[in-house]
Amino acid sequence: CREALLWQALHHPFILPFLGIDRHTFPASLCMVSPWMKYGTILKYLAYRGREDVARLTFEIATGLDYLHSMNIVHGDLRGNNILISDGYHACLSDFGLATTIQEGSTDTTTGGLMSSSNRAGSVRWFAPELIMPEQFGCERFMRTRATDVYAFACACLELQTGAPPFSELPDVPAMFKIIAGQRPARPENMSDRIWVVVNAAWAADFQQRPDTSRIISSLEE
Repeated sequence: CREALLWQALHHPFILPFLGIDRHTFPASLCMVSPWMKYGTILKYLAYRGREDVARLTFEIATGLDYLHSMNIVHGDLRGNNILISDGYHACLSDFGLATTIQEGSTDTTTGGLMSSSNRAGSVRWFAPELIMPEQFGCERFMRTRATDVYAFACACLELQTGAPPFSELPDVPAMFKIIAGQRPARPENMSDRIWVVVNAAWAADFQQRPDTSRIISSLEE
């Protein structure tokens, strides 16, 4: 399947490894196989172990995302439940079902040159405003890009600090209205100044103003 073809080409310490396809356990379907991650999602890990590792894990997520973008891949569904913790206590990006490849040499600067990204599936609380109302925010159509991944990264940073999704106190539709109105969740009390600066830049309403992943990494290293 498309997800397996894309995933099998990825090799990075902060990307969940792809081991292969299992055709036998469930004969009616093909199963993608990865290592067992006994610590579960990053949200479960932080809830159990405390949040002293948040800064390191945030950096690892940014590094894994930077690798994907360097491989011309947009993750498309970056959020806490799709980030697992390895046996070595490192963040591993997972779930590439909505991942999309980027066409090199495209002249479509508005959408980032994505070949195909019309599938509107995903988690709307992590959606950048241009995914909710494309034309209002300078896009011709619904299109996942590196910039929408960066917006989702900001939301994931919030999750790591709070253990909850953005606008967790609201149903989906009111949360979406807040996003397109330019409103963002309040700063968590325990979030460092450095991460908060990155988050504010990464969830900018104007996708052209968001930093790329290399700039995010540099900011987190300072």
